[in-house]
Amino acid sequence: MDMGGMHGHGGMDMTNSTHGGGGMMHGHHMMMHMTFFWGKNAEILFNGFPGYDHLGKYIGALVVVFLLAVLVEWLSHSKFIKENSDNVVAGLIQTAMYGVRIGLAYMVMLAVMSFNGGVFLVAIAGHTLGFLVFGSRVFNKSDGTMSGKTSDLPPMTC
Repeated sequence: MDMGGMHGHGGMDMTNSTHGGGGMMHGHHMMMHMTFFWGKNAEILFNGFPGYDHLGKYIGALVVVFLLAVLVEWLSHSKFIKENSDNVVAGLIQTAMYGVRIGLAYMVMLAVMSFNGGVFLVAIAGHTLGFLVFGSRVFNKSDGTMSGKTSDLPPMTC
């Protein structure tokens, strides 16, 4: 009995006549991972990216995800707007920065949804390093008081 394509191997087989999409190819079927898996044979964010059987491209994709996560943290803790800025201009800059940050954060989330263990680990590492450098007290040049505004954007919440 076929349960909607689920075959008990942690994936879903879907017919794919164009051989695109995320997952491993099995003949004319594509397997979408529904559980974490390890290995370089993953599609991350885009059809065919990073490409199968190319360790170097997989490592490059991991670097991209890592840098996206660091960039999200940098935007989350950046301060570009001057205190005496015009409210309309400051609001437009703040809104644009928010849109960029949220878009990048969703890209990291979608990369993690590839269910590849390496992608998950580098996303966590990127957010962690980004917070250490841009958000923690380790590298923060404040006077030690927490009353000052540390970012132009509201904190990210889950």
